[in-house]
Amino acid sequence: MKLTFTQFLTLDGVLQAPGGPDEDTGGGFTHGGWSVPYDDEDFGAFVTEVFDRADAFLFGRGTYDIFAGYWPHRTDPADPVAARFNALPKYVASTTLTSADWQGTHLIGRDDVVKDVAALKERPGRELQMHGSGALARTLLAHDLIDSMHLATFPVVLGAGKRLFAEGGLPTAFRLARSRTTSTGVVISTYEHAGRPEYGTF
Repeated sequence: MKLTFTQFLTLDGVLQAPGGPDEDTGGGFTHGGWSVPYDDEDFGAFVTEVFDRADAFLFGRGTYDIFAGYWPHRTDPADPVAARFNALPKYVASTTLTSADWQGTHLIGRDDVVKDVAALKERPGRELQMHGSGALARTLLAHDLIDSMHLATFPVVLGAGKRLFAEGGLPTAFRLARSRTTSTGVVISTYEHAGRPEYGTF
């Protein structure tokens, strides 16, 4: 399977708590829910398009806890997100979880998350999808395990919060495969992994 990663970001690179005030208040973060005002039909169409390609999901512990508290209670079969989250296999990378109640959930990564995710990618299927889970994404980016990224950049600056690309990350080149802009100004860019950066002089 191809490993794809979808992440909401502000203009200044913040990924923390896009969906609600109580989603992640770590570090005293008070701006939760910043993505909500920008929801529209264009963004909904993008989300449906992405979930239509999913054959399995991969979560970090924090994202799993948030999603497992919400999506199992959404039972409308016409909801493209809930229907796939609840029906497809889910893998949680955690060294502390000992059980997971959300149906179809499997625990991985207790000893070696990089090895476990690499093994998942060898399984047949279309996409193993990550939605959020920034800390796990940084680990997997450092080992060249993410094949493509959908970065949705929202027209807002927060000035504080957790960021996706931290100092000391692996230098990596990406190819812009597609870009679109929603009616509310969210720029959704899809990047394909392209190896190491190249350098030159002007």
